[in-house]
Amino acid sequence: MDLATFQGQQTLEIRQRITFMVNRYEIWAGGEIMGLAQQKRMTMREQVTFFGDEDKTLPLFGFKARQIMDLGATYDVTAPDGGVIGSFRKDFGKSLLRSTWHLTQPGLGECTGSERNQVIAILRRFSDFAWPYHFDFTTPDGRPIFSVERQWALRDKYAVTINDPAIDRRLVAAMAVALDALQAR
Repeated sequence: MDLATFQGQQTLEIRQRITFMVNRYEIWAGGEIMGLAQQKRMTMREQVTFFGDEDKTLPLFGFKARQIMDLGATYDVTAPDGGVIGSFRKDFGKSLLRSTWHLTQPGLGECTGSERNQVIAILRRFSDFAWPYHFDFTTPDGRPIFSVERQWALRDKYAVTINDPAIDRRLVAAMAVALDALQAR
């Protein structure tokens, strides 16, 4: 993945691939695959690594929980050298009726993302049906940063629209994958 090309993208598509021991995700932009993400199942600390190749030899970035088994865990998004790109966390209290996440990037401040449709949010809590859901992330003053929309498909697929050129696309891709990997359905 060419980082400069990736950072210039205004739309991404996240596609889930289900395998036996890991959740895998493909990140698409401009009609080409930009990276793969992999989440190991049944680990003590949630962690997802994004790779630039199918053989998983080129780590690009990733996210990892700061704590083990915490309902309101903060996840740090880091580059391969350990540099912090940003972080996100679920707001457990607000998420009881409408899932809400807080996302932070140095220089951008804390943004909030919540489910767009309150009715779908409530239905998702009481049904195993795979409802499509939409998250909108905004700055504290209400300016849109990006949105993630789960689409109707046999396997999980998400359309990501990026409205703010200042947001790091790696942080956006990490948050989009986290909405699938960490979001209780």
